[in-house]
Amino acid sequence: MIQGVLSFIYPKPFFPGKVFLLVNILVICGMSWKTFIKNFQSYLKIERGLSQNTIDNYSFDIERLCQFLDENQIEISPIKISEETIQQFIYEISKDVNPRSQARIISGLKSFFSYLIFEDYRPDNPLELIEAPRIGRKLPDTLSVEDIDRLIGAIDLSTPEGERNRAMLETLYGCGLRVSELTILKISDLFFDEGFLKVTGKGNKQRFVPIGDLTQKYIEIYRTSIRNHLNIQKGHEDTLFLNRRGKQLTRAMIFTIIKDLATAINLNKIISPHTLRHSFATHLLENGADLRSIQLMLGHESITTTEIYVHLNRKHLSEIMNSFHPRK
Repeated sequence: MIQGVLSFIYPKPFFPGKVFLLVNILVICGMSWKTFIKNFQSYLKIERGLSQNTIDNYSFDIERLCQFLDENQIEISPIKISEETIQQFIYEISKDVNPRSQARIISGLKSFFSYLIFEDYRPDNPLELIEAPRIGRKLPDTLSVEDIDRLIGAIDLSTPEGERNRAMLETLYGCGLRVSELTILKISDLFFDEGFLKVTGKGNKQRFVPIGDLTQKYIEIYRTSIRNHLNIQKGHEDTLFLNRRGKQLTRAMIFTIIKDLATAINLNKIISPHTLRHSFATHLLENGADLRSIQLMLGHESITTTEIYVHLNRKHLSEIMNSFHPRK
């Protein structure tokens, strides 16, 4: 009887070598999109070790598909949705979002359905044959050393938050950190005697990044003159950079700080904390650092990701060629 129920619910190619209990099948059939998304979120957090920000982005992509199904009165579960329905969804969103956003949404949905395959909920990925739009490689915005000096120079050091903000920006630029890495940086991650920070990056992967004397100096000023006088909340005793209430800073707060400083110096660029990270890598390359070293400091898993900085300053590369190649 169980085999008959299984054959009715699932196509036959799904069953060679697999036996399911009837109770499991009934549970799966009763699961809503919301439940599948929640389980997927747990998988991304626990097994993949992804950040909450990344998990939220994946979830948003799936919820956008759910909204499309709801608006078009299509009642179908994740384990039954077809490639044709997904193509309809991709066509609809292509009217409203740019190719880069389309590519991100397709990538997020592919990951979701790959998870369903991994958990034996369905045999195939309905996005397997759907190609993301071709997009050119977007070169990151960078700042000159002079612009960074102006940005940091605009900080109001007469306030307690000013000393903290200077230490944060010097750390972002001096060590090339992601904003998420900065917000969770701990006092116990500071190895000043050895000249390193222990940084926890994507997927909870840890790396040691060199830290210069100037950055150490500003962090110590903040720690001894500002942080020591805060009413630090429970659970944040080891967090380095805190808000005025003694809690960990949010990513949004650091974005706002940098945006306000850019406005104050009339910087005609839209910048973010990541701009300082890009500038860190670019300035290292311009001053002769090799890509492998930059890769290790940035925490890039693949050297291909780091190679984007080669495209930033072609004039600098031409100067290297003219200076060092025997056929110059």
